[in-house]
Amino acid sequence: MTMRIAKLVAWATAGMIWVSGSAAMAQETPARAIAGRPVDGAMGFQRAVTEVAHGIHWLDNFLLVIISVISAFVMALLLIVIFRYNHKANPKPATFTHNAVLEVAWTAIPVVILVVLAIPSLRLLFLQLDVPEPDLTIKATGNQWYWSYEYPDQQIAFDAVMLQRDELEAAGYTEADYLLATDTKVVVPVNANVHVLVTASDVIHAWTIPSFGSKIDGIPGRMNETWFRADETGTFFGQCSELCGKDHAFMPIVVEVVSKEDFDAWVTKTQQAQNGEAPTKLAAATE
Repeated sequence: MTMRIAKLVAWATAGMIWVSGSAAMAQETPARAIAGRPVDGAMGFQRAVTEVAHGIHWLDNFLLVIISVISAFVMALLLIVIFRYNHKANPKPATFTHNAVLEVAWTAIPVVILVVLAIPSLRLLFLQLDVPEPDLTIKATGNQWYWSYEYPDQQIAFDAVMLQRDELEAAGYTEADYLLATDTKVVVPVNANVHVLVTASDVIHAWTIPSFGSKIDGIPGRMNETWFRADETGTFFGQCSELCGKDHAFMPIVVEVVSKEDFDAWVTKTQQAQNGEAPTKLAAATE
């Protein structure tokens, strides 16, 4: 009976760890050029393209393994007690009341587990909060219900408003990008430290890009900060992640990561457009 229980627990543990691996593999389902779209049948996080996002994914899978092992161990104890120490199998119960070794063990082992979990968790937290020397600074302001952006060093400013269904094709999007696409994009260079200052003009919003591992509240009258360093080019979708009113679901975020050369060209074209030297529509980062 005990061997049978052990096999059941082993199968359960293997199944939970397989789920962890499946979640990680699901990140690769979306097309490599775009991340942030919902994908039918997929599970897990959006594809990670920053060190912080990779760290979040690793920690999540690590925690899943730890809690799977703990859950399997507790289930095994429960099954052993149910089948081995029921009234029929054990009509005369034991009379002891204490076990010093066991009591020390069930106090010390959880402490050790918490310390093991705390070390990578705190390292990741410090990585998120310790903003490195920025290569680019962007200010994002949440409004009901769109985002305003400023590039103070480049003297660029624009609003990003969600595109309606009939506007998607003209802007180069597909039907799958409805509720995700905006009329203008945040453009940043690849492999650059991007410092994002986040605030709000009316109520609390939250600037979130899952593939970057970035999520920070925008609070009226307060300036919060986050950062990211994308290690591959592409278009990455995000959303306001703080309930901010009736159109909360309609203020998406789009970040386009491009090469340094394309970013410099975009800056030049956009500055010309905003200075009246070119058509007023903001330039696309890539043609």
